Amino acid sequence: MKLDKELGKILIIDDDEDVLLAAKMLLKRHAKEVTIEKNPKKIPFLLNNYEYDVILLDMNFSQDITSGKEGFFWLEQILEKDPSAVVILITAFGDVETAVKALKEGATDFVLKPWQNDKLIATLAAAEKLKKTQKAEGGKKARIGKQLRETVRHNYKDIIGESQAMQDIFSIIDKVAETDANVLILGENGTGKEVIAKALHDRSRRKENVFVNVDMGAVTESLFESELFGHKKGSFTDAKDDRIGRFEAANSGTLFLDEIGNLGMPLQSKLLTALQRREITPVGSNRPVNVDIRLIAATNMPLYDMVQTNTFRQDLLYRINTVEIHLPPLRKRLEDIPLLAEHFVKTYTEKYQKGTMKIGSSTLGKLKKYAWPGNIRELQHAIERAIIMSDSDTLKPEDFFFLQQGGEYEESAEESFNLDEVERNVIRKAIRKHNGNISKAAKELGLTRASLYRRLEKHGL
Repeated sequence: MKLDKELGKILIIDDDEDVLLAAKMLLKRHAKEVTIEKNPKKIPFLLNNYEYDVILLDMNFSQDITSGKEGFFWLEQILEKDPSAVVILITAFGDVETAVKALKEGATDFVLKPWQNDKLIATLAAAEKLKKTQKAEGGKKARIGKQLRETVRHNYKDIIGESQAMQDIFSIIDKVAETDANVLILGENGTGKEVIAKALHDRSRRKENVFVNVDMGAVTESLFESELFGHKKGSFTDAKDDRIGRFEAANSGTLFLDEIGNLGMPLQSKLLTALQRREITPVGSNRPVNVDIRLIAATNMPLYDMVQTNTFRQDLLYRINTVEIHLPPLRKRLEDIPLLAEHFVKTYTEKYQKGTMKIGSSTLGKLKKYAWPGNIRELQHAIERAIIMSDSDTLKPEDFFFLQQGGEYEESAEESFNLDEVERNVIRKAIRKHNGNISKAAKELGLTRASLYRRLEKHGL
């Protein structure tokens, strides 16, 4: 039988030199390259440095001449290194039971010594054909996967993430964006709620109109109506001119009310009235103004728990949450950390003109083990600081001052008496102690959840 070098690269591992030489003499007429090796301990080196189309592996070496345990051990090592490897096991003591076990363990086929030359070559040819088929199918799947990822990236260039959690978010955005349904975005500080709100607007029928962002946590009770509904000249001491409010400014567009959970009950009532009537009345005026807005609200507060404790109106919650989007914390989408890190490295190397920089694989491993209580915002700040401070073109674990084994922050060796720094460190310790549980950390600190969230925002945590 002549295959005219139709076989590719073949590796043969056997402790019998006569077998190795016989196999090489036979196969070199049919294969592009034949490598023989007596010592199985060299398998890792060979696989690290060379690629093979088919591997012929003896089942029995020096330790136990008939059990086949060594062959199964090295089969496992090979497949762990390359799950797509095509391995044919060979033995002089084969039987049906061993053959079946070999196939179950991942071998492609099984041959007995002494083999028939034509049969061995046919077995190798069939195995190599299988390898090519698997490679083609794998390549097709990879291309499809790449196309899907590129489609996602094209459609959501403003949102970084390929995890299943983010795919679910993209799916919700696709379904709800073109409607005028009110959306409530829930998630911890730093998870990117404003980015999601902007993505909803940019994919809506209102995308050509304005997107107005209001931080409800920064709006005081005394200025609430003026800020949201506007005022007329002379309506109060500092009202020197007419001013339209955020509702009117967002007319025909999208109004994003961030940190809506921070509103007190009296202000919630005024907001609910405006949303129900779809009209506002500026301070100092008796004439209502109709408004056409698409409402998106967001909070890191537990609104449903607040309804139970009578600190958030149930009717307002029902008004704003036609559709809910729950943003996962970064610790629940760790597979997205390399993508986010790459993005922030590129952003800050360009900003600070640091040339080409990257993050080492060991550093990424440690970043993925860290709890990230401040989520994406904390990762962003951490990488920015590392870019500024690093003297190397590769970011290492020591460039991130909080990374230690176990993913904990590194405490400063010097004691600080700066009150802001002391408060920042104490808050970090409380959050670490309770594994990112804000309610427990707030209780430990003697604060309400709202107060702790304000301090997290203040310190950029």
